[in-house]
Amino acid sequence: MRVAIIGAGYVGLVSGACFADFGHVVSCVDKDPDKIAALRQGKMPIFEPGLSDLVAKNVRAGRLSFSGDLREAVREADAVFIAVGTPSRRGDGFADLSFVHQAAREIAAVLDGYTVIVMKSTVPVGTGDEVERIIRETAPRVQFAVVSNPEFLREGAAISDFKRPDRIVIGVDDPRATTVMTELYRPLYLNQAPILYTSRRTAELTKYAANAFLATKITFINEIADLCEKVGADVQEVARGIGLDGRIGAKFLHAGPGFGGSCLPKDTQALVKTGQDHDVSLRVLEAVVAVNDRRKRSLARKVSAVFGGALRGKTVAVLGLTFKPNTDDMREAPSIPLITALQDAGATVRAYDPAGMVQAKTVLSNVAFCETAYACAEDADALVIATEWEQFRALDLERLKQVMACPVVIDLRNIYRPEEMAQHGFIYDSVGRVPFGRPWSGTADDRCRPQADVSNNVALAKL
Repeated sequence: MRVAIIGAGYVGLVSGACFADFGHVVSCVDKDPDKIAALRQGKMPIFEPGLSDLVAKNVRAGRLSFSGDLREAVREADAVFIAVGTPSRRGDGFADLSFVHQAAREIAAVLDGYTVIVMKSTVPVGTGDEVERIIRETAPRVQFAVVSNPEFLREGAAISDFKRPDRIVIGVDDPRATTVMTELYRPLYLNQAPILYTSRRTAELTKYAANAFLATKITFINEIADLCEKVGADVQEVARGIGLDGRIGAKFLHAGPGFGGSCLPKDTQALVKTGQDHDVSLRVLEAVVAVNDRRKRSLARKVSAVFGGALRGKTVAVLGLTFKPNTDDMREAPSIPLITALQDAGATVRAYDPAGMVQAKTVLSNVAFCETAYACAEDADALVIATEWEQFRALDLERLKQVMACPVVIDLRNIYRPEEMAQHGFIYDSVGRVPFGRPWSGTADDRCRPQADVSNNVALAKL
């Protein structure tokens, strides 16, 4: 089959490469000429494991191409996927659908023969109806169907998620469109991937409900982690204890600095706004959004607590900047409010990330970006692990201690064992576990002692 994908961003590029790998002929269209030129040269605009090789393989095979003009791609296509961005709208948090509507108008202007228009972008309930209205107004005589086919891709594992999905949700009311969608996903039948056919509005809401539930699980275990620290329990053992219950499941029960990225923050806010627009108070989800925002802003307290609340003049090394490993995505990353709060409290910040520093430099200022984890830790008074990259899971602890000015590690991802860190002589704190290590006695280097004057920490107190 011939497929056109409008939008060569994260979702569009991954989807296009995977459909091409299934054997379909795919054209990815984007208005950014620099992006198209780079893709034609084999340069990926995003970091995603395996994507560069997959794109190159299918370009060589003649199944995948890139264009800045949708006319030819749409006219030849059996299915046209809309995969443009839907960022949160300023002011009310609702999804900005301007790119979706513009894509619909441009598609309608060049449609020729029966075509299935597939909404891949994450959009509020009823967007498919509006897209259908726009196309009918623009091209009243054209035969087409609008389908909802939300994506459930995890950054860092997107290719695997596309090719081995938990489920495929297709919101469709037209029998001809059902046939087209079934044929598109036929290569996955061998994997026995369940395909759920629903109404269009049900499919649209399913995407938002899924992300909202995942955000709720993360926020729940983070609050349990706070309680664990007060009562002397271990959140990792609690999470395992409840995760073994088949009704709950172990995924997304990892305590940490809060959720970020391009999906969960945006989609939870959009679902809350949808509820408000329909006079439905989604109070649980409203609390999730508020708690997560508060958590990300208050992360610096864990660092300041080690030094008695005084961070002025301290150097803090931050390992990991992206919102999760195996991506370069800095959108809503917890590291951003963490670093901002540390700087507001008077600390000097150094940082290292295996893939995200190019993007980080566009959103962070007055940060010294380093080339390795050990260079970042050199002469630091404290080290914060903010993202659980594999490169940080087996650091040489003796070397780390030697290069640091003070052996202080704040592990926001719980990737080390407290007893192990204590054995190596670190003052160590994590999330939802009892801290290990002696309090500062005043016999350490001056840079390690807490300062008597904590007036600089007014900013932290307000978090």
